[in-house]
Amino acid sequence: MPATDDLPLLGLHVSPAGGLPKAVERGVERGCESIQIFSQSPRRWAPTNHSDESIAEFREALAASPIRSVVIHALYLSNAATPDPELREKSLTAITHSLRVGDAIGADGVVLHPGSAKTEDPAVGIARCGEVFREALAESDRCPLLLEDTAGAGGTLGRSFEELHELLQASGGDERIGFCLDSCHLLASGYDVRTIAALDDVLERADATFGLDRLRCIHVNDSQTPLGSNRDRHAPLGTGEIGEEGIAAVLSEPRFAGLPVIFEGPGIDGKEPTARDMEIAIRLRDEGRRARGLA
Repeated sequence: MPATDDLPLLGLHVSPAGGLPKAVERGVERGCESIQIFSQSPRRWAPTNHSDESIAEFREALAASPIRSVVIHALYLSNAATPDPELREKSLTAITHSLRVGDAIGADGVVLHPGSAKTEDPAVGIARCGEVFREALAESDRCPLLLEDTAGAGGTLGRSFEELHELLQASGGDERIGFCLDSCHLLASGYDVRTIAALDDVLERADATFGLDRLRCIHVNDSQTPLGSNRDRHAPLGTGEIGEEGIAAVLSEPRFAGLPVIFEGPGIDGKEPTARDMEIAIRLRDEGRRARGLA
């Protein structure tokens, strides 16, 4: 077996229902090396105020577990690009809250969909995002903010590597700004990741545009819709348009070594990913390593 440090940290999105320590418990039950959680309900503005006791128990459970990385997914309702003052303030508050929870639990980042310019000039939306991100970072201490690429529907920002770089620049190039790439979103926005060679080309383009040193997290999701569809529709691992070969390429990519590589779902048995999905991910990772001559 290769050294753990040579491999991506495979994991799942898990629920913290019942308290933050429950997320660690669920991750361990499913065989995870990394986990992603929501720090509050993803579709409600009201924040969850985690007690000091719950945070301490989470950190203790994490330290005693085989899980080596935790990331938080930010609120879906947030739109840092909005011109609406009330929505902007709510979005800033929610992003800041997630970063502060990340600080408290030792998360490796808060993954955020940057926002939507809707029918406006994307450059205007990008500038607004930059202002919100700078404020949120200033009001938190350590946790990175990880901007996720998007499938490209409507006016969503982050649909290209160039837009991700522009968002970084608008944020002042802060060292706490990183990126999360989602394989489903990449395919939907026109980046072919269905083979080892195709993925290699995509990553070279990403490195030339914003720098892979900013890459802190991967979402490994299959896609119900084809290359360039601009539709964000996830599929169970290996069953969609990316297929087993493409998912194996992502899971075995050497440049993802040590990064949390998170499957969000839907799982093979239904909506929530389970231990069976982790078994599929490990099998595909191993197949990818053999195809690369690494196993």
